[in-house]
Amino acid sequence: MKINKFFKQQRNVFIIFFLLVSSLFAQQNWDTQIDAKLLSVIQHHKEFVSIPNLPENVQDMYKNIAWVKNKYEKVGFTFKTLASSTLPVLFAERVLDPSLKTVLFYFHIDGQAVNPDAWNQEDPFVPVLKEQSKTGDWNTIPWDNLNQKINDEWRIFARAAADDKAPIVMFLSALELLQKDNTKPNFNIKIIFDLEEEYDSNGFLSTLDKYKSIYASDYMIIMDGPAHNSNRPTLTFGCRGIATCSITTYGSKLPQHSGHYGNYVSNPVFNLSRLLASMKSDNGNVLIEGYYDGITISDEVKAILNAVPDDKELINQSLVIYNEESVGANYQEALQFPTLNVRQIGTSWKGKGLKTVIPEYATADIDVRLVLETDGKVQLEKIKNHIKKQGFLVLDRKPTDEERLSHKKIITFTSNSGVNAFRTPLNSPFGEKLRKSLTTTFGKQPVSIRTMGGTVPIIPAINKLKIPAIIIPMVNMDNNQHSPNENIRIGNIRQGIKICLSILNTTF
Repeated sequence: MKINKFFKQQRNVFIIFFLLVSSLFAQQNWDTQIDAKLLSVIQHHKEFVSIPNLPENVQDMYKNIAWVKNKYEKVGFTFKTLASSTLPVLFAERVLDPSLKTVLFYFHIDGQAVNPDAWNQEDPFVPVLKEQSKTGDWNTIPWDNLNQKINDEWRIFARAAADDKAPIVMFLSALELLQKDNTKPNFNIKIIFDLEEEYDSNGFLSTLDKYKSIYASDYMIIMDGPAHNSNRPTLTFGCRGIATCSITTYGSKLPQHSGHYGNYVSNPVFNLSRLLASMKSDNGNVLIEGYYDGITISDEVKAILNAVPDDKELINQSLVIYNEESVGANYQEALQFPTLNVRQIGTSWKGKGLKTVIPEYATADIDVRLVLETDGKVQLEKIKNHIKKQGFLVLDRKPTDEERLSHKKIITFTSNSGVNAFRTPLNSPFGEKLRKSLTTTFGKQPVSIRTMGGTVPIIPAINKLKIPAIIIPMVNMDNNQHSPNENIRIGNIRQGIKICLSILNTTF
């Protein structure tokens, strides 16, 4: 009996060793195959990015659709063009086995508008290859340099080079590698190619009710945005929503000369500033009653937040700030709370230069970043109630003359509840399987971001479709997305293909 038990133990050890060696060999094989394919991948990327992708030019958008269909049909996808309120949604599907799970991937084809004069190249839609000098400047180098040893630190500069055409090419390249090896993904695949993400995704969002059954899947992966600044593989489990409001205080009915009426007519800017100051403490905590209700951070969540490799000193140095606000114990913890941000302040004077006037009114435009525990309508109501407690008559319009004469403190409050946040639990089976797969592939755990700071337009789709969703960003953090000189680091293209291979080999 003892001998049999010994042999069973030895057999189990051998099996584990065999699996580990096989896995290591597979990863090494992936690296070799990616290296061999990288030149053609970059050429495909260059070709794709050379097609302008501003939705205002419908003909160009259809050229982009044609490029995607041509490439993805060759790796087994069928397509549908789904009618929307604006441009159509390009939908792709590959059913391998109806008994397998289905993963819905989301990409967007469109890009931000460009100001060619602000770019360090002739045309933002004509990609250029650049190398950084020792002084930090990016200098153009010939595309023929790719025929030599490809440097991971070289970058391709063009609009949409990173956001979001690079992930589309990375995913395609991983599928092509699997096809070459006669290997199939471990799940069925659906893909949404959004043509207007940079312009609020109105078209895609208009299709949710009509095509809900077509989009139906077990899981959703959004391949958009930059990875953590450590450039390690990153899993982002949620993002903040956003609500907005504007608050306007009043002085006299018309702007007045500050010499004639200074010390007599109240300046609305001071009323507004006192109101805003009542909303936040010196250390950044929101003082509005109940603003943080419902938010708790467990020890387990704290451990995950603390595991994100952020460097506080480096962050503060890059921002050039003396210290940070104390809403959270660190950057990641701060992202778990709703914000209260004054994004703009203005008065009734809109012309050039300065005038010695007491303004008629002063307005503060506010945005509120929402987390899963907070609802946009509820947070805005809390702000409104706080204003009432400061003694203001709160209106949703301009005050009448009668109201101005009978109330000392009047405010106009207008709001938009916007879009709420989404978050998939960090310990969800979906997240655990992706984390395990990427850990096996790269030899260390990916960075797990519980909630990213920004808001993506497709949050309503995630919430409405009720599909567990995770964002897997793959491009370099310093890619200048939305700005002049957008770029993609070649090393991130290489790593992104490997991330996609790891995902495609995950069994859900």
